[in-house]
Amino acid sequence: MILDGARPEAIAQAVDALAAGRLVGLPTETVYGLAADAGNAAAVRAIFATKGRPADHPLIVHVAGAAAVPAFASAVPDFAQRLIDACWPGPLTLILPRRPGVADAAAGGHPSIGLRCPAHPVARALLAACAARGIAGLAAPSANRFGRVSPTTAAHVAAEFGDELLVLDGGACNVGIESTIIDATRGAPVLLRPGQLARADIERLAGRQLLSKEELMAPDPQAPGTLSAHYAPTARLRLMDARELRAALQVLGAEARHIAVWARAPLTSASRQLLLRRMPERADAAARELFAVLREFDAAGARLIWVETPPDDPAWDGVRDRLQRAAASA
Repeated sequence: MILDGARPEAIAQAVDALAAGRLVGLPTETVYGLAADAGNAAAVRAIFATKGRPADHPLIVHVAGAAAVPAFASAVPDFAQRLIDACWPGPLTLILPRRPGVADAAAGGHPSIGLRCPAHPVARALLAACAARGIAGLAAPSANRFGRVSPTTAAHVAAEFGDELLVLDGGACNVGIESTIIDATRGAPVLLRPGQLARADIERLAGRQLLSKEELMAPDPQAPGTLSAHYAPTARLRLMDARELRAALQVLGAEARHIAVWARAPLTSASRQLLLRRMPERADAAARELFAVLREFDAAGARLIWVETPPDDPAWDGVRDRLQRAAASA
């Protein structure tokens, strides 16, 4: 059931559902989430079961603002506080030390917790109304089957889980890829997942050099959305440069059935069956389209998806990350 998230009565109905331990589809500026009361272990377990997600793979908890952080985190390093002050509400998740006994199910049993304050007005209205009812935060991974393409519209969520799920419609997501994740539990900021925020801006705001997880000697931390294979369409996805794409299309000629292409380079094909979409030249525009394009290709019956490799430019890090993970699932 899709409700207009701009209507107060829809927000009230969603809060009632969450307070009763049910799940709700939630729009954010990044992607739509599958939300539950982060303090209700049974409801959080229902997220894992509904998505088919391993119970030890932690979820991000969405909060109404910085005032809610102490309800979940036992400490906030100075650099993390600077990022909170500068970037919230917005597409930034911080991994912080977790208060013992709090949101254990959402954290997958790990001693840390991922927190984010979304900027979407519907999400903010819902989180404020939840806080007024004593719900400190909402555990909300992307509203899709585990490992598959993330949803960026309410219709995508309904297609994944059916009409019985209450989904607040907030329109198409204006960022389109998941939040940047920074681990703040290691004494320095560590980038676990790139997103919309530029690395240089994060370092400037944090006042610290941003490390990558590859630079750490310790094992990779457990954090949402950091598996090597993720965000995958049903079709097999392959990354190719423009030269490879042109050569492959020339070899195929008119026999390009069940193939879809998303590329910045101008391409032509002798096949009328080829599904060809032009990738935007700007990284932010490509991010907004990415998951919707992959879903379109799947719906059209594509078996192979060829995507032009994004430019080697920091602005494209988030898009490149999602495409590389999607290709790794093939």
